[in-house]
Amino acid sequence: MHILITGGAGFIGSHLAEHHLGKGHSVVVIDDLSTGSVGNLSAFNQGRCVFNKCDLLTWEGLDEEVKLADRIYHMAAVVGMFRVLEQPIEVTRVNVLGTERLLESVARAKTLPEVLIASSSSVYGHSHEKELREGIELVFAPEKAGLTGYALSKLTNEIQAMAYRKVHGIPVSIPRLFNAVGPRQSGNYGFVLPRFIKQALSGVPLTVYGDGTQTRSFCDVRDTVRALDMLAGHPKAWGEPVNVGNPREISILDLAKLVIEHSGSRSTIEFVPFEKGYGESFWQITQRRPVVEKLQQITTFKHAWTLEMTIDDLLERNRSNIVPEGRLL
Repeated sequence: MHILITGGAGFIGSHLAEHHLGKGHSVVVIDDLSTGSVGNLSAFNQGRCVFNKCDLLTWEGLDEEVKLADRIYHMAAVVGMFRVLEQPIEVTRVNVLGTERLLESVARAKTLPEVLIASSSSVYGHSHEKELREGIELVFAPEKAGLTGYALSKLTNEIQAMAYRKVHGIPVSIPRLFNAVGPRQSGNYGFVLPRFIKQALSGVPLTVYGDGTQTRSFCDVRDTVRALDMLAGHPKAWGEPVNVGNPREISILDLAKLVIEHSGSRSTIEFVPFEKGYGESFWQITQRRPVVEKLQQITTFKHAWTLEMTIDDLLERNRSNIVPEGRLL
């Protein structure tokens, strides 16, 4: 297969590249390196991975690469808590216009490659449901600011994908990703686990925003990319949003304690008010727990990584100083 990955030098995108290169496929990556890194691709290039530094919104080579692709993963987006809060115009511009340009190119190509448009658990907005299942009512409160713009941009991506599926018959899958974690994720943009790992190994306090009772469900990125591969190639997934994540739920405070325990660190835990870290208008989402029955009904997917296994793997990698360009893996 010939694979095209937008945002392929980023965290999840680089793991998709590694996954498909491992299967003997050829890969073309496009990325503007706003958050990605060429270093994320260098270890497994194998001569079958072509990298293009470019802006998806203006890249002149898009139509030609789309015509050649058997499958396209659209991962390019403004991501990370800090970037989303600091760059609200870029969130709507890049996330919505980039997706539209890609889908327009696919429609023109007439070759109909398999397309995966990455959505997010953020589309569940301010829902108070304890379990987040596809099909529940979505609740948004724009006056609460924070991640609402990002959430609506990803929901728009879902609507765009469904529209192009209906009108042009594009075989497009729409995974809603829940907190992927693992190697090559940076703590620079607000991702919590790499920040905790770095703090624990440095012996400094682990910073927990709020009281730490907010919960998340973390899925190892290597499980995430296997699920994405299965969904992208399965007709029953085309045109349907599907949760991709791990249903195990853990509070951020308990996550900090787990990292300290597994690292053997003497670090303490420091509580920081949300407004100090994210600004006065930030509204915290208190819970994120996916129901993944639909994923498991459509595919044969089963999780291979526990959260403890991921933490131990990250600790070992960072203790061994396997850190390209000084970045946290």
